[in-house]
Amino acid sequence: MKVMKFGGSSVGNCQRIKDVVEIIKHSFSNGRKGVVVFSAYQGVTDQLIECANLAASGSEKYSEKYEALHQKHIAMARELLSIQRQSNILAELTYQLHQLEEILHGVFLVKEISPRTQDYIMSFGERLSAFTISECLKDSGFTNSFLDTRQLIKTDLQFGRARVDFKQTNRNIKSYFDEHPEIQIATGFIASGYNGETTTLGRGGSDFTASIFGAALGVKEIEIWTDVDGVLTADPCKVKSAFPIKRLSYEEAMELSHFGAKVIYPPTMQPALDKSIPLRIKNTMNPAFEGTLVASGKPDNPYLITGLSSIGKIALLTIQGSGMIGVVGIAERIFRTMAREHINIILITQASSEHSICLAIMPQNKTAAVNALKEELKYEIRDDIINEIKIEDDLSIIAVVGDNMRRRRGLAGKVFQALGENDINIIAIAQGSSELNISIVIARQDEKKALTVIHDAFFDSGMKKMNVFLLGTGIVGGTLLKIINKQKRELLKRNKINMQLAGIANIDGMLVDSNGIDVSHWEPELKEKGKKIDLKSYCEDIVGLKLKNSVFVDCTASAETAELYLTLLRAGVHVVAANKKANTENLEFYNQLQNISLERGIQFRYETNVGAGLPVIQTIKDLIASGDRINRIEGILSGTLSYIFNQYASGKSFAAIVKQAKDKGYTEPDPRDDLSGMDVARKILILAREAGWQKDLNDVEVENLTPVEARQVKGLDQFFKTLEKHDADMENKIVKAEKSGQRLRYIAVANAGKLKAQLTAVNPDHPFYNLQGSDNIVAIYSDYYPVPLVIRGAGAGPEVTAAGVFADILKLVNG
Repeated sequence: MKVMKFGGSSVGNCQRIKDVVEIIKHSFSNGRKGVVVFSAYQGVTDQLIECANLAASGSEKYSEKYEALHQKHIAMARELLSIQRQSNILAELTYQLHQLEEILHGVFLVKEISPRTQDYIMSFGERLSAFTISECLKDSGFTNSFLDTRQLIKTDLQFGRARVDFKQTNRNIKSYFDEHPEIQIATGFIASGYNGETTTLGRGGSDFTASIFGAALGVKEIEIWTDVDGVLTADPCKVKSAFPIKRLSYEEAMELSHFGAKVIYPPTMQPALDKSIPLRIKNTMNPAFEGTLVASGKPDNPYLITGLSSIGKIALLTIQGSGMIGVVGIAERIFRTMAREHINIILITQASSEHSICLAIMPQNKTAAVNALKEELKYEIRDDIINEIKIEDDLSIIAVVGDNMRRRRGLAGKVFQALGENDINIIAIAQGSSELNISIVIARQDEKKALTVIHDAFFDSGMKKMNVFLLGTGIVGGTLLKIINKQKRELLKRNKINMQLAGIANIDGMLVDSNGIDVSHWEPELKEKGKKIDLKSYCEDIVGLKLKNSVFVDCTASAETAELYLTLLRAGVHVVAANKKANTENLEFYNQLQNISLERGIQFRYETNVGAGLPVIQTIKDLIASGDRINRIEGILSGTLSYIFNQYASGKSFAAIVKQAKDKGYTEPDPRDDLSGMDVARKILILAREAGWQKDLNDVEVENLTPVEARQVKGLDQFFKTLEKHDADMENKIVKAEKSGQRLRYIAVANAGKLKAQLTAVNPDHPFYNLQGSDNIVAIYSDYYPVPLVIRGAGAGPEVTAAGVFADILKLVNG
């Protein structure tokens, strides 16, 4: 004997029904007997309810909805049945549909619908689908009988969720199958009272029907067919890496289902559970896959947890007051009041101090709950025994479920760590003594992210994912994209890091995609799918996605982006900046960025602000963290000025050297930006702030190497002509230095008292004397390093800068 059940998604269209027919024929090919239970066609139950509600409201639109249902059922029957057999079957369907039309018209006339009538209207979905599929099976040569389960399953008259009389029902089922050995195609969801009144079994009613039959007939296994490969570790719409669970205990299945897993509804399992009959959840679209077995006993699960589930929208009701402590009966009155109002309590948590009780309920019940409790506890509220009854909205519950969780040390800590590291606040926690479930209340906007980070913590075997949102695809940003594309596969293989480009923006547009953007084809993808660039909208999109390990990477030189950093850091998005503008804003803003990053545990990295890929900033941070004190910092911090003064010598034209540097691409488009010394001033200011000196940009004394006359002239040609006129001034400085055995260097200096950036002649024993090419160099003098710690290397160029940004991103993953 075998029991199978096919849900609405399995019979959503004619092709799926044809697939189901083949599954049934294969399952019963060995001559086995049994029953196959069917739900209504996908969406039909909701459409029937809509028709009924429209009719009850007096809207003639109910007739249009009914006509659409009529046409759907007739059209599907025509496609599924051979022409020779259509006439009688279509006549029966038309008769049934006419009955539906008449009852809907009656509801329309009286403008009222009772629960009894509602159940009767809803019953047509299963009656029409099961009858049609039964005839379709006969048409394919498969012998069977249509079974209207109202004649066997008997219930009370609690319409909408009728209670089954199992004693009478089991007797009916056994007697019926003794007399009808052929395979039965049965209606799910519906039953009847003792006088034939049509009732329904509530949510998951078709599963319940299958479970009732399986228990009554004593089958070895009940098959529940749906549109997914069994019960998954999480909702695949919310967690993309979710995968099927091979086996569940009844208790695990009930816990997961209670908190939102939609594959099976807990009460439907009870008849099977009572008889220890396993349920197997299978996929109609993938019948060869073994699915999930729900059975008694502890499953052999290699993971610490079995799965995650969630209720996406709940309200948290808090009753609190100092007068509640030690008072007997308060909790009992609260629960009795909720029961009286027919309000289901999803979760309960109470502090050991007894100062407050929190109840999670469905949002639609919140007003009734508050009003009822205020009435029940009005004297306690009046006497300040209870201070307030508070409702919090827009919350979700995450349930972490698994038999393996029992007596496992550190498991709860791992859950909380995953949430904490991703800036997700826990509002309430509940755990039963069985340790089968840890339930966590969080903000609804964090639901998807919370599920993902917990799932990754327990199931991803060390895989770390980084979602990169890039702003700026110029020289540095474009080079960074090439590095990511080149290293992506190696990172996945060697380091178990999945670096995904989740957003990209430049002057031409912006694109955000939680599924990832192909790094090797980002330009056509941005052109095809992108929208007009708007920095605020881009920031809102990033925050709104709530993706785990999100990092905003700023490869622009824009001052406008600095304000975005605050919003992003507050929202739990890491920031990596090649752009140094934010770190050279006023001191109050700089400190605000640092404090938010520290307080929220969200990283703000900007190593490439000074020295491109050189580890200057991190070295200063590490020294201070180790207890060292920085006394003085010196540096040649401009690759452009380094090149110029390494090339410049007496007898050469300074203007010609500057032009040569521009032609080689070492300078900004306008060399005056380099010669002004302001870029160096910003860099030494950043290093000074990292050393702990509270300074602003106007505290830096800056020597501008551009002659005053050349600062205002228009056009580069005119600039170089004007600069050439002042070659003699620079010639005097280089000659004087060379006569003393010195070399000219543009050096930035910082200490606790003073910051400056100026042209300086250095002696042969100075660390900067032998610098070559366009290299940068930094000397750090500290208590630990009275003889300076010197860092030297390429301090400019798109490759080293992009590599430094890439390294900052990797540091986020590796902590």
